[in-house]
Amino acid sequence: MSVDNFKTNIYEYLETLPTFTFMRLFEKPATCLAIFRLLPSLGRQIVMSLLYVEMPMPVTDLLAWVNKDGQKKLAESLLKLSRLQIFEQKELVLVMNETFRNEFKNALTGGGMQQSFGLPCSTPDKHAVDIGFLDHYATTQWEAILHYMVGTSLTKKPSRGVLNLLERSKLMQSSVESGQLQITNKGFQFLLQDVNTQVWAFLLQYLDMAEVLQMDLVEVLNFLFQLGSLELGESYSVETLTQTQLQMLEDLRDYGIVYQRKKLSKRYYPTRLATTLTSGNAALAGVAVKHNASETPSTAVAVTDAGEVDQGFVILETNYKLYAYTDSPLQIAVLNLFVQLQSRFRNMVTGVITRDSIRNALIKGITAEQIIYYMQSHAHSQMRKKIPLLPLTVVDQIRLWEMERNRLKPTASYLYHEFNVQADFDAAEKFAQELGVLLWSSSTKRTMVISEAGHDDVKGFVKRRLLRN
Repeated sequence: MSVDNFKTNIYEYLETLPTFTFMRLFEKPATCLAIFRLLPSLGRQIVMSLLYVEMPMPVTDLLAWVNKDGQKKLAESLLKLSRLQIFEQKELVLVMNETFRNEFKNALTGGGMQQSFGLPCSTPDKHAVDIGFLDHYATTQWEAILHYMVGTSLTKKPSRGVLNLLERSKLMQSSVESGQLQITNKGFQFLLQDVNTQVWAFLLQYLDMAEVLQMDLVEVLNFLFQLGSLELGESYSVETLTQTQLQMLEDLRDYGIVYQRKKLSKRYYPTRLATTLTSGNAALAGVAVKHNASETPSTAVAVTDAGEVDQGFVILETNYKLYAYTDSPLQIAVLNLFVQLQSRFRNMVTGVITRDSIRNALIKGITAEQIIYYMQSHAHSQMRKKIPLLPLTVVDQIRLWEMERNRLKPTASYLYHEFNVQADFDAAEKFAQELGVLLWSSSTKRTMVISEAGHDDVKGFVKRRLLRN
């Protein structure tokens, strides 16, 4: 499933910014480094090759760097560099943005006095925390949001700011019946993404909200890019942060991106969610933080079981029975959205896919393709030995259940009936047909259904005819 459809791509957001905003962003070496890291590999190679070339580069010379097969990739990279304002093409030469050049050099060589990479605390923390604690904190905070989305009550309810963001981003919406927030089609797609993509999706919505709240967008972006360049496990002083960035700290704590012991604490710690924002590495992927009863959070051990995650845990049989070898409350809650769970064991749950369980998922806006994709992406290693991966009988039936639900399409309309004279009905029916607003009619019952758009015209016609009679 492409994440491009999900509006989580930071490129798409940056490309919409005006040149003036880019000039302010490029004044910070950490931001220049972060944007460089987000570039495709060929784009990074072009930047590094021309960084210390002061003269403009002829485009013809650049084309000679790649063979015929690489021309398309080179053109795409140059377009991206141009849209990010790093390069400007003047006539037949390429000119690097001078502000970006100087500050990116400072980022690489340690020059400048801007402290855009944060100010490490000079004094030891009396309440020091280690990487294991930070991983546990980030996982707990982030999974609390995901648990709330799928409707489990295992964790505390997220803050009001998080709930506003979930609703604003349309990951959740208020239920018509209960008034409570419930997951949407977009929210289920959000759950299918990796953690980095999820975090950026959240932060892009946060950027939109920051503009509404009249926060300085450049300061917000600079701080997010700065966090991506900080060292995991190191504490940083809040002294160099602006008022906008201090305001951001409170929100980012709720997401698990930074850790601060108290609201007024003079230091903060970036978590793995922060330090992997621009690195391309996995954030919390496959990390299960285990605590013994006798352990304190600071002595917790982070255990990576990415191999197990890659293998998947779902086994689906042709009789619609599903076996999931997982003890993750989050994954079980996701399965519960479209599976009728029957039994739960220490490391496994069993259930069955039924018409009702699929219909419940469809009512929430989850599509058949999303359900199938989820089972494919989490299929057990034994399932992956088969072709096709999932039983076709089950896959086809899930699609049929969706088609069954989509047979009827509600349309806002108006019912016209109880015409006393057949001639009046026939005239109104003919008028509606000519306008193209007649949805259904019955001459014998003198009844017709008019679309919402045509109601005023048909109503006026009927009134005028009745007055003439």
